[in-house]
Amino acid sequence: MKCEEITKLLETLSPKKYASTWDNVGLLVGRKEKEVHKVAVALDATLTTIEKAIREDVDLLITHHPMIFSPVRQINEEHISSKKILTLAENGIAYYAMHTNFDTVGGMGELAAGQEYLNLSETEPLIFESDEVEGMGRGGYLPTKMTAEEVAAYVKEKFGLSFVMIYQSEKMKCKQFDKIAVLPGSGKGEIKEIKAKGYDLYLTGDFGHHPGIDAMDMDMTIIDATHYGLEHIFVSFIAGYIREHCTDIDVIEIDDGCPFQII
Repeated sequence: MKCEEITKLLETLSPKKYASTWDNVGLLVGRKEKEVHKVAVALDATLTTIEKAIREDVDLLITHHPMIFSPVRQINEEHISSKKILTLAENGIAYYAMHTNFDTVGGMGELAAGQEYLNLSETEPLIFESDEVEGMGRGGYLPTKMTAEEVAAYVKEKFGLSFVMIYQSEKMKCKQFDKIAVLPGSGKGEIKEIKAKGYDLYLTGDFGHHPGIDAMDMDMTIIDATHYGLEHIFVSFIAGYIREHCTDIDVIEIDDGCPFQII
């Protein structure tokens, strides 16, 4: 099966045109005519991931986060991004990224809010960049009312995480929440929009100290599951999607876990 056939299948799920203007998605390394017999799916194209793909004799690597964002002026070993590009090319591995187009259509928010994970009801999209598409993130009702600590335990169980972080003022600790907003990835920039939609409980990642304090002062509770925590579900979902539609392709999943630890 040619690389182009697989990428067209991925773009049927999440068209490239719905990626944010600052993003970089699509076939970033390799030839579209390349014959593909084995695919690897990962969250990030780290050197460890690329080395595993080489050992597994992979023809196409698919990730959620693009490896290339800034302009690359030299393809050599002097810079980490160019070293990765060179390593992929030398080993005949094509590389494809589907990022904010998958966040918007297809897609990460719907998956996180769905039955396999949060199991929310009466869901609605949260962030709209275009009237044409469903939008990023989801808000909806939890299966039952819970405190923030109970929701945190629920998130850890459903997403297979060892930890999450909670930003919450003392007066909110006994509050039971019946609904939640979830925006996988980095969601601190959307706090005002989430609050305006009537959500006091917000599950996201990469939140940070000062935005956390601001959220507490807004009587909001934030559960920060890290950038990895809510997005690693991309790996099994896309691997399953390819297996379903490309029965002659061997697919492996590469998940190295959260890139940092809290000790």
